[in-house]
Amino acid sequence: MRKKITVVGAGNVGATVVQRLAEMELGDLVMIDILQGVPQGKGLDLLESGPVCAYDTHVLGTNNYDDTARSDLVVITAGLPRKPGMSRDDLLLTNAKIVREVTANVVAQSPTCILVVVSNPLDAMCAVALKESGFERRRVVGMAGVLDSARFRTFIAQELKVSVENTHAFVLGGHGDTMVPLPRYSTVAGIPITELMSQEQINRLVKRTREGGGEIVQLLGSGSAYYAPAAAVAEMVEAILKDKKKILPCAICLDGEYGISGLFVGVPVKLGERGVEEVIQINLTTEEKSALQRSAKAVQELVDVLKKNSYV
Repeated sequence: MRKKITVVGAGNVGATVVQRLAEMELGDLVMIDILQGVPQGKGLDLLESGPVCAYDTHVLGTNNYDDTARSDLVVITAGLPRKPGMSRDDLLLTNAKIVREVTANVVAQSPTCILVVVSNPLDAMCAVALKESGFERRRVVGMAGVLDSARFRTFIAQELKVSVENTHAFVLGGHGDTMVPLPRYSTVAGIPITELMSQEQINRLVKRTREGGGEIVQLLGSGSAYYAPAAAVAEMVEAILKDKKKILPCAICLDGEYGISGLFVGVPVKLGERGVEEVIQINLTTEEKSALQRSAKAVQELVDVLKKNSYV
């Protein structure tokens, strides 16, 4: 029997996630959105791509959560971008309301699913989904580290003029300016980049990685990245549905690991059919530990606002 995957949100990120997953034939897909006609139109368009792209994936666009019933995995991309005059807290609470409602609806239809959260601010929205779903932590995982690490890998490959396939990188912490790229654990064909480039080069790439999302927003003028985020989601979904036991940097609610408890923070995890099957603890230098703690503090500030408003 085929797996069933629901993607909540038919915007650029959601629709591109559906496209990638359809082409990978990981399962049949439901794309749901509150906008009338949009998920239906995009879903039909993607379904009609099957004969050309050689996939038999069924794609359904809908406004009805009944159609999402018995999903094995649900990707949540729903949420609003920050608008002029809107404070960070305004955006936080607006998207918290959306993610809470979405989570309640999908969990009612698919109580055994795994949730992959993409909505921003990512780490805080994961906390909302965990609270609303009542799931154990392994079944709620946030997509951020895979994307941030992909950006770091891209910049490393460009700097050294090597194939991206030879690059590996880890970016930990919250999804934002406080993220923690780890050059010591970032390699080219197994060689740490600390042996292949100067500290000045590394610092420049780390800075660009931290500002990677903003760089694309500035270039686009309107909207934000969606091709790379969708690719990152697809890698996570594949690891879970194929039980690959793949080690990827993802946001998980820590329970004492890295000295952090009760917060979603990006760390290396093992993804398999049960969701997050293991949190991988790596040795960090004093400086790296401090950077991760600062990142966790930034997440805590958002969570405190959510607590005051009863979202977590």
